[in-house]
Amino acid sequence: MSFDAPNFDFLMSLGIFALVMLGFFVLVIGLSMLGSFMTYGTGGFGVVMQNFQRALIDFFSISPKRIGAIADLTIKESIRKKTLLVFVIFAILFMFAGWFIGGTTDRPDLQVRVLVSFVLKTISWLVLIVIPLLACWGLPTDIKIRSLHTVITKPVRRNEVYLGRLLGYSAVGTGVLAIMGLVGYIWIVRQTPTAAQKELISRVPVYGLMNFTDRFGREGTGINVGYEWDFRSYIEGGTKSKTIYLFDGLSSDSLKSNYSARKAKYDKALQANAESAPPEPGVLNLEYNFEAFRAYKGTLDKRLSARLILVNPDDEKVRVPLPVFEVKEFSRFNEEKLIAVPEEITYRDEESQQLKTANLFTDIMPKGNLKVEVECLDPGQYLGMARPDLFIRMPDKYFATSYFKSIFGIWLQLTLMIMLAVTASCFVKGPVATLLTFSLVLVGMTPLSTMMFQMLQGQIEGGGPAEAIYRMWAHMNPSVEIQAGAFSYFLKIIDGIALGFLAVAFFIVPGFVNFRMVEYTANGFDVPWMSSLLPAIAITLGYVIPCLVIGYCSLTLREMEAK
Repeated sequence: MSFDAPNFDFLMSLGIFALVMLGFFVLVIGLSMLGSFMTYGTGGFGVVMQNFQRALIDFFSISPKRIGAIADLTIKESIRKKTLLVFVIFAILFMFAGWFIGGTTDRPDLQVRVLVSFVLKTISWLVLIVIPLLACWGLPTDIKIRSLHTVITKPVRRNEVYLGRLLGYSAVGTGVLAIMGLVGYIWIVRQTPTAAQKELISRVPVYGLMNFTDRFGREGTGINVGYEWDFRSYIEGGTKSKTIYLFDGLSSDSLKSNYSARKAKYDKALQANAESAPPEPGVLNLEYNFEAFRAYKGTLDKRLSARLILVNPDDEKVRVPLPVFEVKEFSRFNEEKLIAVPEEITYRDEESQQLKTANLFTDIMPKGNLKVEVECLDPGQYLGMARPDLFIRMPDKYFATSYFKSIFGIWLQLTLMIMLAVTASCFVKGPVATLLTFSLVLVGMTPLSTMMFQMLQGQIEGGGPAEAIYRMWAHMNPSVEIQAGAFSYFLKIIDGIALGFLAVAFFIVPGFVNFRMVEYTANGFDVPWMSSLLPAIAITLGYVIPCLVIGYCSLTLREMEAK
């Protein structure tokens, strides 16, 4: 997983949401008008207006007391249905997990990653299956055994039944998740060996833009060394080939204040125990995760040598090379991969070979912009990197911060799944509601959503479904173009219609991919607000109104006497 997720454009998403909601209500009103006209003729418009008037009265006359009563009834029913037995499974897994998760003192980062992934994924799978499954069968079971009749004969509105069920199942899920999350956090801290305790942190990265130069120093692209996974590109050692990272918007005051806080923490740790005190960080900390590709064996006990050069983007003559270092590619998330840059840097000028001193804030980044060039110094060898492989590491946050952000992300996903489950149970029976809910979840969180997006963007060779079927029948390669003519035009029309339906399905399916926060916490990174938490919150809130309207209309039109 790349931790360099793009920021979420909230205003643009809000505008798209407003347009989608407008189209949704136009579609609901249009279908209602059409159905009433076909049933009642010209008098159907009056029936529609009466129904909308009743709906407005129902929504503006909601009683929190009645909703609370239904929610309380839902909680009691969930307890009677042995929902809390999920804690037994949870306890058994945690009691015996230590037998199978062995400690590796030589790789503490792997130990922490395994523990955190196990806890968060266990919580996710238990909660995200049991509670939505219960919500899928709640209303259909009440309708089947006719217990809902005693409710709707009272002065209870259909939207209050929906909201009561939704809040009741959400309260059960929240309670279960809160207890599991707290127990899981305590278990992680107690299970983590002393040598790996320092890995329980939350890194806060700042990423920059990346580009390459070729072996002659000209602007170009990275080298493909033949790996199937092209996430990283490579630069050739001993040449002018470089990778250039450009960071902007850096605040010197913020970096200085952060350095002062870190130094005070370091001095306090040094006074407490000089042997275990961490190394003092620099004013600017650069962390890397480069990958070496060796064209020849070389010296087996020697790693590749690399160098970073700090450049003032506004004055290219100011070039400050940092000391040469060896790329420690197999010690991921280790302090040795942190390059500390002090405020005053003494370096040897590349042209005059004289010792000079440069100030990080006044000479190199006076406007808050920084350019970092990466060089591989071993001729014939290659150094690979991607955009997230070099970042400015801001002060670390507590592990609990990232952990409970992931728990909050699981809660958002649980709330959305309960919302979909309750909505589906309003118009179909329990088995069908279960199939519909979990189908939406699987499509939204698996590569199927990515494939749908690529098909809509025209990034998949072979055209749409009609063209693909023709190519299979004709044994045509996807790279071969179909001869222009009436038949190819007909295929494009069919594909256009099919892709239109696919686009509707793509925007209906929730983007559960945005709820993936476990990888951040397990790999020692803080869960970002703009690229992870905010999209998850926006997606969850975005489905509240459509689900409420569909659930209300379904309960209003559904025949309660049908078993």
